[in-house]
Amino acid sequence: MFKKIFFLITFLLGFQNIEAQESTASKQVSSFIIEAPQLMTSKKIWIYLPQNYTETKKKYPVIYMHDAQNLFDKSTSFSGEWNIDETLDSLHAETIVVGIEHGNDKRIEELTPYKNEKHGGGNADNYLDFTVSTLKPYIDKKYRTIKKPESTTIAGSSLGGLVSYYAVLKHPDFFGNAIVFSPSFWFSNDIYSLTEKSPKTNAKMYFLCGDSEDDSMVYDLSKMTDLLKLKVNSPSQIEIQVIEGGQHNEKLWREAFPKAYLWLLKQYKHE
Repeated sequence: MFKKIFFLITFLLGFQNIEAQESTASKQVSSFIIEAPQLMTSKKIWIYLPQNYTETKKKYPVIYMHDAQNLFDKSTSFSGEWNIDETLDSLHAETIVVGIEHGNDKRIEELTPYKNEKHGGGNADNYLDFTVSTLKPYIDKKYRTIKKPESTTIAGSSLGGLVSYYAVLKHPDFFGNAIVFSPSFWFSNDIYSLTEKSPKTNAKMYFLCGDSEDDSMVYDLSKMTDLLKLKVNSPSQIEIQVIEGGQHNEKLWREAFPKAYLWLLKQYKHE
């Protein structure tokens, strides 16, 4: 029962809040549409630029994030935004964020690397091919980015957490870091097999979940990170946070993002 409720919440996150609201996105945020031939559709992309972007000629690290509707703007979010722009503004962050809108009823397909017997899915390879082969080259050409994987992060929650973890294992030449919130590792046991078969990694990964989410969330996360500890070159590559009372919602992820970003910033500084 808990698993079904958990998945229902995850599924509903794929749809916009249709209630009319005033936009809360800051002036640092803009958007554009790009063709996604790998997915046979087009994608709306949201961009956050640092406050000092136009005042400098420096290049910036980039965070690619899923479910862009929930990142910057309350009017497009399912149940409250992450406040990514306000958070990074308050931290005077020197980071570009690229938010990829989910595909609404295609969200499950796009953000899952393997099929689930009940829920389908399994099109994440095409989604990630779009990200690394179409979107990233466009971003790197249009904006002043640091292109190396050590300065490129992929981040998300729930199914977005699952695909972010998958991406950092499958595309180490593009993503050197991952922020993995409340990952849906339950979707397929194949993600554990992939971890066991993967070579050693230099990736930096920040994991977080709440202890009041799905009945198996903490167990699944612990199982995965125990496997991953055998694949990293240093224990400092992994940070694991379990939040007491944390539930599977935007509130948990919004409040957790600043600490995850600051941890990531320390990794940048050590490169």
